[in-house]
Amino acid sequence: MGQTKHEKSFTDYDKGYEQNLIGLKGIIYFAVGLVALIVITFGLMFALQNVMEQQAAESKASKNPLAFSDNERLPPEPRLQAAPGFRVESANGPINLELKAPQSEYWELRSQWETLWQNGQKDAKTGTVITMPITQAKTAYLEQIGKTANGAAAPAINADLLNKSREIVSDSSSGRMANEKRR
Repeated sequence: MGQTKHEKSFTDYDKGYEQNLIGLKGIIYFAVGLVALIVITFGLMFALQNVMEQQAAESKASKNPLAFSDNERLPPEPRLQAAPGFRVESANGPINLELKAPQSEYWELRSQWETLWQNGQKDAKTGTVITMPITQAKTAYLEQIGKTANGAAAPAINADLLNKSREIVSDSSSGRMANEKRR
């Protein structure tokens, strides 16, 4: 009687080793195919690079319809340079900053802002003060409140109102008393 497949496998184990079922032929075919695929891919990428370089050279000669114009390349408003063309407008007319230091624009604008901060802004037509520093506004308001309807001075409450308006409650007092005064 012949041995069955099941019985044959037991006899192979009796020999002390397993049978090698991995085929060397399949591994070699896979390796050769992989190398061929890599070579073909490198060739196609080289051809694609050449085509793209040719297109880039041709496109430099013609203008791209999607390219930004000169105005579109500028950053959006407000731009950092407040005085375009190297000049600053002032009450006395334009000030030319062309041959001065780069910071001169800031210095000139800063001096104009400090003048407005200290003296307030005046209306060009009437000469009345439109804006003023907050301390001057408080004082002017308290003086206006202190006068009665007929223009006579009211009792001397102005100094007390002014001092109370400057008092603030600080964190250190926990709200118990107003112990700090504003400048």
